[in-house]
Amino acid sequence: MTDLLSHIPLHLIIILGGLVLLGVVASRIPVLGTLVRVGSWVVLIVLAGLALDQRERFDPLVGNVLRRLKLEDQQVSGEEVRVRMSPDGHFWVSARLDGVERRMLVDSGATVTALSVASAAAAGIEVRDEVFPVLLRTANGTIKAKTGTLDELRFGTVVARDLPVVVSPAFGDTDVLGMNFLSMLKSWRVEGRTLILQPHHPQEVRPG
Repeated sequence: MTDLLSHIPLHLIIILGGLVLLGVVASRIPVLGTLVRVGSWVVLIVLAGLALDQRERFDPLVGNVLRRLKLEDQQVSGEEVRVRMSPDGHFWVSARLDGVERRMLVDSGATVTALSVASAAAAGIEVRDEVFPVLLRTANGTIKAKTGTLDELRFGTVVARDLPVVVSPAFGDTDVLGMNFLSMLKSWRVEGRTLILQPHHPQEVRPG
């Protein structure tokens, strides 16, 4: 029991304890009891949403379920690709990297497109060390990365060829579309919770 409680955040224990205490007190006052029950449901729904959001970021299976429920979506509208914001607050696209399908984070704060070691290997990208080491600043500090070239990246009407990428174990399982990709587009913008990407030369949409 002690080990179980040690993994529960203190603030969550306080919230749940407060709800139990309020429930005991409110049971003696009908009106207050009703308010507490409604408030408890609201708190539980919020906590469940936060838990799903966190799980979705790290569990591909949950991410697949969310996409099937259309909680995050990628659609072609005319010559544009419209990407709905994911529950985690980010934009993700389902792209094919030299024929290999990957879920990629669109990050305008990243200078260059970054691939995990596994994705680079699956796509058959030849990675190499540069004469001068490629050093990237990340939230976890400065890392050293190898470089490579992606022959083709494709999703919806968007196709990018000969796209420079960096590869490092430090990226974990995350693949990122950076500014060197976004700058190749005719335009890109965010309207509300939708990312809109428009290529210079829209391609025919291939069946999935």
